[in-house]
Amino acid sequence: MSLDEIGKAIDAYRRRTHEFEAFKRSVQDYFTLEPELNDGSVPIIHSMKSRLKDVDHLRDKLTRKDNTGDSITADDIFERITDLAGVRILHLHQGQFQPIHDAIMRRVAGRDWVLAEDPVAYSWDPEARQFYEKLGLKVRIKESFYTSIHYVVRPRLDSHLACEIQVRTLFEEIWGEIDHAINYPHPTNSSICRDQIRVLARLVSTGTRLADSIFSSFVNDPAAVRRGMSVTPESRTAERSFDVPLIAAPPVRAPDPPPPPPPDEPPPTTAPDDVMVADTIVASEGK
Repeated sequence: MSLDEIGKAIDAYRRRTHEFEAFKRSVQDYFTLEPELNDGSVPIIHSMKSRLKDVDHLRDKLTRKDNTGDSITADDIFERITDLAGVRILHLHQGQFQPIHDAIMRRVAGRDWVLAEDPVAYSWDPEARQFYEKLGLKVRIKESFYTSIHYVVRPRLDSHLACEIQVRTLFEEIWGEIDHAINYPHPTNSSICRDQIRVLARLVSTGTRLADSIFSSFVNDPAAVRRGMSVTPESRTAERSFDVPLIAAPPVRAPDPPPPPPPDEPPPTTAPDDVMVADTIVASEGK
């Protein structure tokens, strides 16, 4: 495919970016306004991100596809590339995922959205894989240990518009941002970086499990129940009351003043050490 054909495909996207923006906003508004996902002292949704695909990144992707003999044209770009619009949902711990999944599937069941493809859970963790498979999600493993759940929705089956919904924990988001900075749009050639990213993925998995354990311990605390914690066994969602007292730090005792000089010795004529340090600091700031 010529560069001209790639340019035509990009122009087709440019002419409809306002439509993708409108659909993306409607998807984001649903998650923003849905009470079940936002009420409570600790809402199920912590935060969200959204974006339209950058034109330069799209050109790079089309070029890479063309170089492998998998050309995408203006005629099929909207069917072949389904992440031109994207919304990312972030939550604190894994127990909050199922209510988000259920909310998406309710929109599909109510025909507000149509799934453009089967939802996919990217996870290398065996226990997490079992959890996702029970929800009917396809589970795939990426060599990089990428972890996220992807849904692609359209307003109707014959629409050219699509929005990719990504769902992940905050721990997984940290990993994703680091991996994206190093491996996107072109993977790093550093084997050291690749190994370190895999190690980070394992640490992220440990952090996610620890967060689950912390919330599970908290909601089972009778004191938490008395403070109005609300937990449903279906969602395993913990809501924390912000009036829980913090553990007080030990008081800091002021240092004892220096002893006075003996009566038979004259007071020192040189400046104390702290003034000398201050003078040094001032001089350093002036450089």
